[in-house]
Amino acid sequence: MAKLPVYDRSGAQVGDYEIDPAALSPRINKQLLHDVVVMYQANARQGSSKTKTRAEVAGSTAKMYRQKGTGNARAGSRRSGVRRGGGHIHAIKPRDYSYRLTRKAVRLATRMAIASKIIDEQLVIIDELTFDQPATKEMAAILKALPLAGTSTLVATASHDPHVYKSVRNIQKVSVTPVSDLNALAVLSPRRMLVTRAAFDAIKERNTAAAS
Repeated sequence: MAKLPVYDRSGAQVGDYEIDPAALSPRINKQLLHDVVVMYQANARQGSSKTKTRAEVAGSTAKMYRQKGTGNARAGSRRSGVRRGGGHIHAIKPRDYSYRLTRKAVRLATRMAIASKIIDEQLVIIDELTFDQPATKEMAAILKALPLAGTSTLVATASHDPHVYKSVRNIQKVSVTPVSDLNALAVLSPRRMLVTRAAFDAIKERNTAAAS
């Protein structure tokens, strides 16, 4: 059982939060984490690369010169792949790189990623994180107090909060995601993770629902 300190906006400790990383995931399977991260990266690939074949490049279909008597190698088409300006011999075609692992594996990898952040002491809990209006300067001050300034950080909230999102989006290396959108890649990419108390409660509830 891990007892994580809970901080307020000024960086002062205001309590503790008990969580057992084994309750989220009994063990950390690095191969599963790798497979899920690669899946998300593959799904993000655009796959629009394309080069032209000899049938697609512009150029005459007439034979360049007579077959014999010129001293040159035999040549038929100006669009041949061995000539400058010709088509590619093994042309690249647009393709879809996306694929899906099972939903059970993807959800388990997310819980493993969060558990690994707890074990590695890379997770910080804040009592609450709300703004009456977007306040980037105030958000930056909170990160500095915790201290998370200058460190790549994922801010996890219980639900989508437009004010928190707009307060974070202009801060370099910091992103914000509601608990419902967390995934292994989003959790593992930044060095640190800042979670509100309500968001951690939501994570525990989702884990309980998945286990039942």
